[in-house]
Amino acid sequence: MTEQLPLGGPQGNTGDIANWPLLKIIYKTDADKVAQLLPPGIEVTDEPNVHVTFFNVPTLDLPEYGVLVTVNASYNGVDGEYALGYGIDQESVVLISQNMNGQPKYLCKTTFYRLGNKVVARSSHQGYTFLEFTGEATAVAEHVPESDNHEWWIKVSRAVSVDAVSGGYDFPPHVVDVRTRQGTQHREEVKGQLKLMDSPWDPIARLLPMREQLSAHLEWPIFKEREIKLAGALDPVAFEPYVDVISGSRWPGLIPE
Repeated sequence: MTEQLPLGGPQGNTGDIANWPLLKIIYKTDADKVAQLLPPGIEVTDEPNVHVTFFNVPTLDLPEYGVLVTVNASYNGVDGEYALGYGIDQESVVLISQNMNGQPKYLCKTTFYRLGNKVVARSSHQGYTFLEFTGEATAVAEHVPESDNHEWWIKVSRAVSVDAVSGGYDFPPHVVDVRTRQGTQHREEVKGQLKLMDSPWDPIARLLPMREQLSAHLEWPIFKEREIKLAGALDPVAFEPYVDVISGSRWPGLIPE
């Protein structure tokens, strides 16, 4: 039996999915690698960090297991995170999330659990496991100060056309600003190493190689406000190389050899 240390995390009814923490891992990559994934108009920040978040949240009163991959990015002088993909296991919300708000959701299988202080998470897509983490919660960590966080999505619709090569849009590319005001209920440090595995469907290992893992935490956030709105248009011509994507993610549709 895995030993449970008295870390003092939030308690609730056994098995209640409303009380699950997020497993948030941050690692450093190369600034030029991040820049290659950002469409013109969205800029690399001084910290080329990748954020990997495993989660299980109630969506439509059902558990939604998933993984979110973002990179530090700035739009119109505002620092935030550019979302590359929400891999989730709940098919009912994938298309509406993409079509309404540009949220880059796609179908993906994620395992995420805690037993005592052991923490395990892995994500697979089209038969490829592309992320894996095993660690141990070791200590209560400091709360993240309450703040506004910005996440950038892209809403775009290509033109209906017999000739797909002709290009054009029914709705040209716009940046969606997802502003979330949040605090911290509880936070724990986790000792462990995130593994990036090669996958043609989720090419994080190839396109965002890890140079240094910076942190890993279990976090119980307090969400106070959330606002989703169009923040501005991107250059439609310059965006053309970024319009072909994999599944519903923002990974490039054509993977370089």
